[in-house]
Amino acid sequence: MNGPELTELADESEELVPYVSSLRRAALQAPELTGVRALSHGFLLKFLRARDFDVELALKLLLNYQHWRRDSPEISSCLSPVSVLGLLREDYHSVLPLRDHSGSRVLLYRIGQWNPKDWSAIQVFRVSLMTSEVIARETQTQRRGLKVIFDLQGWCLGHALQVTPSLARKISSVLSDAFPLKVRGIHLLNVPLFFRPVLAMIRPFLPDKIRQRIHVHGSDYTDSLLDFFSAPVLPLEYGGEGPSIQEVCQAWTNQLLQSESILQKVAAHPAGDIDVTPDNATSEGVEIRMD
Repeated sequence: MNGPELTELADESEELVPYVSSLRRAALQAPELTGVRALSHGFLLKFLRARDFDVELALKLLLNYQHWRRDSPEISSCLSPVSVLGLLREDYHSVLPLRDHSGSRVLLYRIGQWNPKDWSAIQVFRVSLMTSEVIARETQTQRRGLKVIFDLQGWCLGHALQVTPSLARKISSVLSDAFPLKVRGIHLLNVPLFFRPVLAMIRPFLPDKIRQRIHVHGSDYTDSLLDFFSAPVLPLEYGGEGPSIQEVCQAWTNQLLQSESILQKVAAHPAGDIDVTPDNATSEGVEIRMD
């Protein structure tokens, strides 16, 4: 059975146990996880699905995730939706209620709703990380990945000045090789001149496959956006037939607030694994060789 076929199996499938066991053994021997004594089945599955059950690649992704968390404590150690509630209530961000035709989650960011005088780029990035941690727990999202729509109307010099080369590298790492989600598409709307230097900073750190998935729609985007997303998926304000921006943003804000406890546990755990228990920390099975 190949990787894509394994990805479709239920979390509890016995056929997944050897892969999970092999990844667990390798991970717990890695210096990056010194002090971590157990990793749960569900936590490891996220990384295996993100790499189509190639254990060696899944281990690399898992260790990159640990490096990123350790090197970015200003972001990863404060995953509290309450701390950015003012920004969320500006209808800045949503995960749309319907998936697209391929089953991908669709995320929307409305940059003009971010006032850089009130919220730093670090706080804004935390919103993205919180959403990513929540949806990465969904089996269907592990399988089908996500697509992102950035509406850049209202982007100004104040925004651009906050995106440093260091932050650009951190953003690109999450998009490419440091988080267990497959990024299937990035759609940019209303791209102003002030944004092009930021895009130029991020692009070199992205692998070719991600760069090829970036679509620039400009300001007359309604028809071209509908080439990628069906009308029921998109909010009314973006030429779709779905709920309004205000409705979808409020709904996702409520979802994040309901996830406050989970997110704080992720931030506090040394590996980001909040599902580990004596019952699910080990799985017996045939080890898969990685050499």
